[in-house]
Amino acid sequence: MRIDNKICPSDLSSPVARLFDLASAKTLMIARRWKSSDGAPVVTAAGKYRSRAWTQWTQGFMFGNALLCFDATGSEELLRVGREGTRQSMAEHVTHTGVHDHGFNNLATYGQLRRLLLEGRLPADEGELRFYELALKVSGAVQAARWTDLPDGRGYIYSFNGSHSLFIDTIRTLRICGLAHQLGHTLQGEQDRAISLLHRVLTHAGVSAEFNIFYGTGRDSYDTPELCGRTVHEAIFNPASGTYRCPSTQQGYSPFTTWTRGLAWAMVGFAEELEFVQSRPESEFAREGKLQKSQVIDMMMKAAKATCDFYIRQGSSADGICYWDTGAPQMHCLGGWKEKPADPFNEFEPVDSSASAIAAQGLIRLGSVMGDAGKEYFQAGLTVAKTLLQAPYLSTQPEHEGILLHSIYHRPNGWDYIPSGAKVPYGESSMWGDYHMLELALLIARLADGKYYTFF
Repeated sequence: MRIDNKICPSDLSSPVARLFDLASAKTLMIARRWKSSDGAPVVTAAGKYRSRAWTQWTQGFMFGNALLCFDATGSEELLRVGREGTRQSMAEHVTHTGVHDHGFNNLATYGQLRRLLLEGRLPADEGELRFYELALKVSGAVQAARWTDLPDGRGYIYSFNGSHSLFIDTIRTLRICGLAHQLGHTLQGEQDRAISLLHRVLTHAGVSAEFNIFYGTGRDSYDTPELCGRTVHEAIFNPASGTYRCPSTQQGYSPFTTWTRGLAWAMVGFAEELEFVQSRPESEFAREGKLQKSQVIDMMMKAAKATCDFYIRQGSSADGICYWDTGAPQMHCLGGWKEKPADPFNEFEPVDSSASAIAAQGLIRLGSVMGDAGKEYFQAGLTVAKTLLQAPYLSTQPEHEGILLHSIYHRPNGWDYIPSGAKVPYGESSMWGDYHMLELALLIARLADGKYYTFF
């Protein structure tokens, strides 16, 4: 990536304002035509959102988009869409025992509404605040209960694939457990055993850092120093013995390449957890036995830096945009793709703008956590954002319901819309890509105003 070291958040104020104007109109357009019987909007096909039966992990982003747009514009209609949608449709996600990603649906809705209340953007209402906080407590505990024990008291929150499966995605949704802990909640187990949500956050993060991230130490034949930060989508364990078995992937090309959205989840997830850990008093870590705050910070910093370094050096094109997998089978046909801007209209492999938007936020957050030492990461994040805020990634056509163009869902399964005459998917949007683009823009707007936007 060619990092622009001269850009600052205020330079992006006009593009960010334009993004929110476009996004507000599109969000209202979808809300007016979408029916609850349609399920959750997931990806666009020929510019129109459609559902996709797998899990309903994007419904919260639909209402979260409205709340983020309200935050930026003050539109009461957008607030109504976000708040009423949360009240009417999100309760089942709070108690959903079959998924690992509570932080997506429920922090995008209940979490954003709580934040807006606490910031004074909504009228003070103690009952409404407690309602949101109860939902967040329950959601965090339900996610933490999906637990596979490993030897030496460790373990992880297992994915919807089953108790053998550790997804890197979960590192980004782990913050729901951290927020529930911050609100004073614990998970109650058998015989009223109190299970610390902080312990589950720290333990899951440590296991993810060890088994989903590679550091160039020769764990396998492809774990070489120049590929330090390579990220695997799924780590497989024998749940009966706790033995690690192998890397795997659901949405990437192979277990030995890097699916870039998984990489991006790791980048932003570890950076956010660093924010969280640094905000907690040392005394809390002392209660967790062997865990020390400084050791946890070192572990998370190592994972965050490795993944962000990989994105900058190995995972992105010159303009900061990534393709869907760094080792996809026809990447060689793109010839020197790291040294030139990404081409979403090429004939060989699709880019994934959603991964780029998520990665940009991770870079900015890590840079902010590190202060002066993190300037390169901070500037890299702004470089990616600058690219995404303009053509060909910003969706400016009113009839196209997406906000961020050239997003990819599931390339191996062939779930992405390919335009007539094309060989690879392009020109479409995803609900998570739109949400994370708006979240990135809000972060930049806060930084431009001399504020900082965290989730804890």
